[in-house]
Amino acid sequence: MRTQNSSTRKSFQITKSLFAAAIISVLFCSPAAPSPSISPFEPAMELLVRDGFDKDEIQRIFTDQRAEPALESVSLFFVHSEARLDYDQFTTDDSVAKARAYIDAYREDLERAEKEYGVDKNVIAAILLVETRLGKYTGKSPILNTLATMVSLSDPIRRETLFEHISSNPRRLPRDKFEKKADRKSRWAYDQLKAFVKYTRRENIDPFTVQGSYAGAFGIAQFMPTSIMAYAVDGDGDGRINLFTHADSIASAANYLKQFGWTPGVSRKKAEKAVHAYNRSSYYVNAILTIRDKLGK
Repeated sequence: MRTQNSSTRKSFQITKSLFAAAIISVLFCSPAAPSPSISPFEPAMELLVRDGFDKDEIQRIFTDQRAEPALESVSLFFVHSEARLDYDQFTTDDSVAKARAYIDAYREDLERAEKEYGVDKNVIAAILLVETRLGKYTGKSPILNTLATMVSLSDPIRRETLFEHISSNPRRLPRDKFEKKADRKSRWAYDQLKAFVKYTRRENIDPFTVQGSYAGAFGIAQFMPTSIMAYAVDGDGDGRINLFTHADSIASAANYLKQFGWTPGVSRKKAEKAVHAYNRSSYYVNAILTIRDKLGK
């Protein structure tokens, strides 16, 4: 569950007109492919079918014309640095005032979540502020394509091409760290992809319509797919879980923090631990609790 600010997005913007067509063709389509109808996500498809997903369903999803490699999103994933994010922008008086206005606007949902899960409404508002500016920016990366592209990095040739593509970026990882991250994240992305397919099928959502961060998180609360399946809840009682609604996002964030140790009157140490589970960055944790403290004044 991570957020992107505008300066980060601008710094890493890749010019599609120069690179996209050529790089995608090399990175994700095998030179020996017998037919252009073969999906560039064939390895991911085979894994999903192997793990019990319906073959026809998977074939239908990944042969859709909207299924295309998300090179730009995955490239950003490998040059992102949490420490470089400007979390101070969220602790200004102006930002805190916006969070306070949000609490007034969604007080019923926040107080219901606070009562049911025992989580301070101020910390929930703080998280939504930092994650998506209270729902104003939820991300534009196609989640299905991003995760499937990440899974494809299990292939050494595609991994090599991606490394060459980002090699001119001063924030790139050293080769050895890139290799380890690519190997680790391709496996991680497969778990996320499985959860995403299950979630969209369960909620009858067209998977190609879901957009979020380049890391695969989406919704106002920026949950990863596995977190949605484990911790997301129906906050408005409509029988569905849709994290692009405020009620569901508020309740889900509250439930997540509760599951990781947040209780009424929680100590600072335990509060830090619970928020750290949401995002494993000390900068993030400090920002959230600073906002929470300012909202309490």
